[in-house]
Amino acid sequence: MSVLAIDAGNSKTDVALIGADGTVLGTARGGGFRPPSVGVEVAMHMLATTVEEAHLASRSPGPLRVAHVSACLANADLPVEERELTAALEARGWGDSVRVHNDTFAILRAGLPSGAEPCGVAVVCGAGINCVGMTPDGRTARFPAIGKISGDWGGGGGLAEEALFFAARAEDGRGEATALAGALPAHFGLSSMYELIEALHLEKIPVVRRHELSPVLFEVAAAGDAVAGALVRRQAEEIVALAAVALGRLGLLGTPTPVLLGGSVLAARHPQLDDAVRELLAARAPKAVPLVVTASPVLGAGLLGLDRVAAPDAAYARLRAQYV
Repeated sequence: MSVLAIDAGNSKTDVALIGADGTVLGTARGGGFRPPSVGVEVAMHMLATTVEEAHLASRSPGPLRVAHVSACLANADLPVEERELTAALEARGWGDSVRVHNDTFAILRAGLPSGAEPCGVAVVCGAGINCVGMTPDGRTARFPAIGKISGDWGGGGGLAEEALFFAARAEDGRGEATALAGALPAHFGLSSMYELIEALHLEKIPVVRRHELSPVLFEVAAAGDAVAGALVRRQAEEIVALAAVALGRLGLLGTPTPVLLGGSVLAARHPQLDDAVRELLAARAPKAVPLVVTASPVLGAGLLGLDRVAAPDAAYARLRAQYV
């Protein structure tokens, strides 16, 4: 086998074992990758379980060993984190070489057309939000993407928190009326925000289920609710701000450049969000070419791996064909 491709996000992990000719030999899916919450060793142990499942699915004899491990990992936001996670993967002995990227690079690599130069900007809006950019000469643009302390706003988790905030204030009279006050508790079969607040606080509803509220927000916004609509608009503004700043840092504002939009929130193609992103991007970065990436990010991790092993063109085409 040539490449072990890993795309480990906050909510799920996908692993693929890829042959030298680009054939996917085995795959597996596991839970989220959260070293800040559980520690690097526990996160790596959970990842190892998913990798072993992919190895078993490949029916390859003997212990796992590949030419290269291409790992696109959530929470690899700072150079020190990349180094720590690289060392942890090297200690597993899965490959002759290891390269750790932030998981946003998987979206960027997966979304670039076949044969295109590695040039573009990717914005991921999934459980969280992040942006990266790169040019053919190796320059990159990145953000810490650690949350509010690094200036971030939104993503599925952030949108759910904002929706809860405004719904709670609407119900008790501190804020503007919004249909979110009824829609959010109704999603969980409850009749009021008070009941939902209690259920979340006492963890009768698991914290992980809060992400289910982001689609509810978009449904309420689509029905014309002003509060929900304003949150969707702000999310579009944040996405475009990240993309425009990254393009500016790389000197690409005056050049036609793909802006690849990925992650569960953007891939869902909510019309209000999609239209607002395109409208605002056209105003702030007229040369940008927005493209929604729906391919599995593990494809991007695999393509990055093939880059490292100097795979033939046919291997790239074969790998892409298996993720159409």
